[in-house]
Amino acid sequence: MASLVLEGALVVVAGLGISGRAAAEVLASRGARVVPVDDHADEVIGTAELLAGSVLDRADLVVASPGLAPHHPLLVAAREHDVPVWSEVELAWHVRVDRAAGGGPAPWLAVTGTNGKTTTVGMLESILRAAGQNAAAVGNVGTPVVLAATDPTLDVLAVELSSFQLHHTSSMSAEAAAVLNVAADHLDWHGSLDAYAADKGRIFERAQVACVYNLADRATEDLVREADVVDGCVAVGFTTGTPLVGQVGLVEDVLVDRGFTRLRHTHAAELGTLDDLAQLAGPDGTVPPHVVANALAAAALALAHGVTPAAVREGLRAYGPGEHRLAAVAVVDGVAYVDDSKATNAHAAAAALGAFPSGSVVWVAGGLAKGAHFDELVAARRDRLRAVVLIGADRAPLRDALARHAPEVPVVEVEAGETGSVMTRAVDQARRLAAEPGAPAPVTVLLAPACASMDQFTSYAARGEAFAAAVRALGGDE
Repeated sequence: MASLVLEGALVVVAGLGISGRAAAEVLASRGARVVPVDDHADEVIGTAELLAGSVLDRADLVVASPGLAPHHPLLVAAREHDVPVWSEVELAWHVRVDRAAGGGPAPWLAVTGTNGKTTTVGMLESILRAAGQNAAAVGNVGTPVVLAATDPTLDVLAVELSSFQLHHTSSMSAEAAAVLNVAADHLDWHGSLDAYAADKGRIFERAQVACVYNLADRATEDLVREADVVDGCVAVGFTTGTPLVGQVGLVEDVLVDRGFTRLRHTHAAELGTLDDLAQLAGPDGTVPPHVVANALAAAALALAHGVTPAAVREGLRAYGPGEHRLAAVAVVDGVAYVDDSKATNAHAAAAALGAFPSGSVVWVAGGLAKGAHFDELVAARRDRLRAVVLIGADRAPLRDALARHAPEVPVVEVEAGETGSVMTRAVDQARRLAAEPGAPAPVTVLLAPACASMDQFTSYAARGEAFAAAVRALGGDE
């Protein structure tokens, strides 16, 4: 498939989720013979049926869903048959079309990281649009990359990429790329933290203009150092402290650039202020540090694309808070209820808890742990905890970490029972714990599960919506 002649090629599309169906659609439009495979879709064959036949003996390519781990039997068999395995992202890179406005295919500004990807890509899209670009946030959340890559009306793509998508991606050459952070996650899929980090680092390979990394996370800088980039590509760090030359950062309440501005050796260019992010502030009125970091990363990627500082400010000011990300739901009897269901791992939950004062949080947590441990999270954020309500299938790892590192914090577990009532019961318990004497004001009930949702809910969004519905049933002010 080196020449990528899709006309007449036999392509197995493994997994018919959103990205898989999009890949099949584009492949068929290019004349490929598509064999869809999915173990959970009745209308197509499953893995066992495929492997029982001779399809892989004749296949030219397998396009794999990000949900299929490298040890999945179909992918193992493909490698044994020397059939190339691509992600939908790799396919997208090969089928890009030229922009209608001219100048070749739309450049990609790519973002990965354990946490903050969706917010950063959303901010980046807003900045690019403020600069007059027809931009779209695509990828891991949103429009599949393969559909965006074949849309000639788009000027530039803000591409969110997961480690799953990057694992089978080997040709992408982003105009600029960022790794926001690296923390233990999806170890059941990757096998180890080193393998997970290495897949994140693939985003920097062949970067053309800039590799953006997090000064607070040494692992992201190490990934830049290890990457094979295009000559002239620069490394630009982001920090919520005062930036040095080659960095973007924060001076008091001003976001500044010393990575791209022509006078960076002597001056910093103003990109905006914390007031431009006021719509993203937490219940106490301050903008959480991780939100500021996301804004700086988005700004750096936009600057690499040639956007002006004025457009950065305008785009950040226009960006609205995402759903289920520190979203205030209601205040009931003086207690704030906040939905951060998007916090699906320990790193994200730590950031959410860090946005609140000491001793003020009744924490609703739990779900599918994905092989993660929570000792570091609890040890770092135990000072924020007033009490904890545990839900989900994997309560034990959280329960044990709390017993080791925060034994003084009351913990209530909500048994699975009827799935539809889990969140109602959790919110009732949280309300009771928040009302107990001794809690500093203000008290916040925070849903920041640190776990995936699929044990009891169809998605993190469904989990957040269930939380919000249970809170609204209490009454109070939205």
